[in-house]
Amino acid sequence: MSGPGISVVVCAYTEDRWDDILAAVDSVRAQSRPALETVLVVDHNRALRDCLTEEFASAGSRSADGEVRVLANSGPRGLSAGRNTGIAAARGEVIAFLDDDAVAERDWLRWFAAGYDDPRVMAVGGLTLPVWASGRRPVWFPEEFDWVVGCSYRGLPPGRVRVRNVLGGNASFRRTAFDLTGGFATGIGRDGDRRPLGGEETELCIRLSRARPDAILLVDDRAVIHHKVPEARERFAYFRARTYAEGLSKALVARSVGTAKGLESERRYTTHVLPSGVARGLRDTLLTRRGGARRAAAIITGTLIAATGYAAGTLTRPTAAAPTTPVTTDSSALTTPHPAAGNRGAGTTDLVPTTSVAADSRAAGAMGVPPPERSREWGRVGAAAPAQHGADSPPARTGTGTGTGTGTRTGQETAG
Repeated sequence: MSGPGISVVVCAYTEDRWDDILAAVDSVRAQSRPALETVLVVDHNRALRDCLTEEFASAGSRSADGEVRVLANSGPRGLSAGRNTGIAAARGEVIAFLDDDAVAERDWLRWFAAGYDDPRVMAVGGLTLPVWASGRRPVWFPEEFDWVVGCSYRGLPPGRVRVRNVLGGNASFRRTAFDLTGGFATGIGRDGDRRPLGGEETELCIRLSRARPDAILLVDDRAVIHHKVPEARERFAYFRARTYAEGLSKALVARSVGTAKGLESERRYTTHVLPSGVARGLRDTLLTRRGGARRAAAIITGTLIAATGYAAGTLTRPTAAAPTTPVTTDSSALTTPHPAAGNRGAGTTDLVPTTSVAADSRAAGAMGVPPPERSREWGRVGAAAPAQHGADSPPARTGTGTGTGTGTRTGQETAG
């Protein structure tokens, strides 16, 4: 195996996702390009950690499928500190992140590794496709807002392109990226089922680009994962809560890195992508396509709610905490802040062997995704899963193409 060794970090927090967690790990162990290890970080849930430790001890964590290690989040509660714990423990030259309710396609790590052939590349992200619990996209849910459910959204550039930031649930970073930045800032990312904040990867990527101006960050839409969307997140109540929380998160990011960089991609998103979505919804209405007016209304409403959240976050002047969990493998690092976290000023530096088909099938089946040997047609980049959209609405797209080119080009930056 050539290229960098890749550690995969999966952060978990609740027993309610037990089957999803096992499916996520199985998808990592089934990669065509094997991971060096899988690091499962449990966020302040002793019962879940004990169960996972027993599960992988009995299954043989040092098998040909790759080692699985289960750790407790050594920092404050939340996704950012959990990822920092995984970074500190991981042994790979590259560290990839996979959501605990997602499964990766077999070539996921292969395409990540290919991006690091250029030594200037510091991060590579991928394409995240939704798997709707109801079996189809809600007719009112606009593709431009798929980031609400943690997925790639319409308006992202196709192929392998240079971006401002990657999306954290499907991303990888060189270890040196964390040496430069000190890790994810706490206080921005999610904390279990509490208010669904985000933006921690945006803030990190902006700091990384400032620390190393020649750094290249890529998204390759051939690195595909399938992300489970529970029924509760298909409802407008969650859409409303998540868009408001995104506004709050953007206020935190803007305060940390400045509005020029913090809102750079969002300006194009709100002035080009969203108006096009509204126009498309109205056109669908004129063509008597089901849900067009509702999708247009959802885009307008979501934008206004996010703007309200941003205004509220700006007025309350919240601050993001510097990374509190180190990114070195030194055992003393578990209680000592990483040196890179010190002396930060606001707005400057303050502030991701082939195994059996059975493993593939369990991973895919738990998510409602066909096993890999049967998913090539709809699971490939740019294709939508059957029955994952309304019968009377256009097939879901994320603005991606075939992704078969090998070159790197500059495209629209990733908002999120």
